[in-house]
Amino acid sequence: MEYFAVTGGRPLEGSVAVHGAKNSALPILAATLLARGESVIHNCPDLTDVQTALEILTCLGCRVQREGNTLLVDTSCAHGIRVPDGLMGRMRASVLFLGALLAREGRAEAGWPGGCALGARPIDLHLAAFQALGAQVRDSGETIVCRGRTLQGTRLTFPIPSVGATENAMLAACGAEGVTILQNPAREPEIADLQGFLQAMGADVEGAGTERIIIRGGRPLRPASYRVMADRIVTATYLCSVASAGGEGIFTGTDGSHLLPVLEALAAAGCAIRREPGRIILRKDRPLGSVHITTGPYPAFPTDAQPLLAAALAGGAGESTITETIFDRRFRYVQGLNALGGSVRLEGNTAHITGRPLHGGQVTAPDLRGGAALVIAALGAEGESRITGLTHMDRGYQGLEDTLQKLGASIRRTKDKGT
Repeated sequence: MEYFAVTGGRPLEGSVAVHGAKNSALPILAATLLARGESVIHNCPDLTDVQTALEILTCLGCRVQREGNTLLVDTSCAHGIRVPDGLMGRMRASVLFLGALLAREGRAEAGWPGGCALGARPIDLHLAAFQALGAQVRDSGETIVCRGRTLQGTRLTFPIPSVGATENAMLAACGAEGVTILQNPAREPEIADLQGFLQAMGADVEGAGTERIIIRGGRPLRPASYRVMADRIVTATYLCSVASAGGEGIFTGTDGSHLLPVLEALAAAGCAIRREPGRIILRKDRPLGSVHITTGPYPAFPTDAQPLLAAALAGGAGESTITETIFDRRFRYVQGLNALGGSVRLEGNTAHITGRPLHGGQVTAPDLRGGAALVIAALGAEGESRITGLTHMDRGYQGLEDTLQKLGASIRRTKDKGT
């Protein structure tokens, strides 16, 4: 069994680059299916979720090649319409291939998507979007079948701003005749990044990041070259690592403009933060104080970042609260924080955190961001920690331990003898 061996209590220092955003790369890779030919995707992180997306593309008949952090995706010979169940079950973002296939082939089939077990995450809004565009959708409970050779533009209002449903609707609408208007879409920066790639392909799409997205579909698209934005949650992870362990970190490739609620919370807790063109500098030289946050859809505090902040606050000196409004199982990391000496009490959908010194221990990552939170806590704890469940973190972090080592952290990936 692989695990991270972490010796905490050492301040971090140094400069590291933030890799590309997983949540941008995945819908962009699905979008390559909308045009025939070779697209070039730069700054695409080498993650297990990205690898799953590439395997899906390969199964559909595409040719893929990685050159460092650049991916070449040639869809010229793509012909498949079904995403294999084994790949579909590995990650939730696999559902995005339905919208892209529906636009390209007029047909799409898949099993149910997997991903972190964060609570109820239905895809009914995705399927409703396809139906609004004129597709016939059959859901047997195990298999989803979509048929829509003559998709038509429509006006669709989302009851809640779903990121995945917004992206799937954008992809499918590119293959529809006429104008599609998406009201109350999700506004996350990664959706604007998808829009940027679609525009580079020649699509007429505008409004991402606002209350209305307009897609004028039915236009011939071409392969494109595009650079994926920096990962804001990875950025938050490294910021919270320094906030936990102390010291000063410089993070390049982003200016934090998409991460303002996190930066504001860390500043309120006592960190010194400076934003400059292309980089963020954070310094922490005293115990963190109290903050009170509530998660929500962008531009509110991101749910993916709340475990990271909680881990840093757990080793601080204040009384803080975090209220979660997105996922009902987001707090599964709390047991691990308390095993490292934290004092975190759950009351409904709110975590009450009493900061105090942490100590090393043996814990298991419950999911992607919960695992990163345990690493953050271990970096600020006295003594040695062992963190298992690394497959979760490999889905969203490229070389997490390598990056933290560059900042001076004592962390290494190892495995039990005989495994």
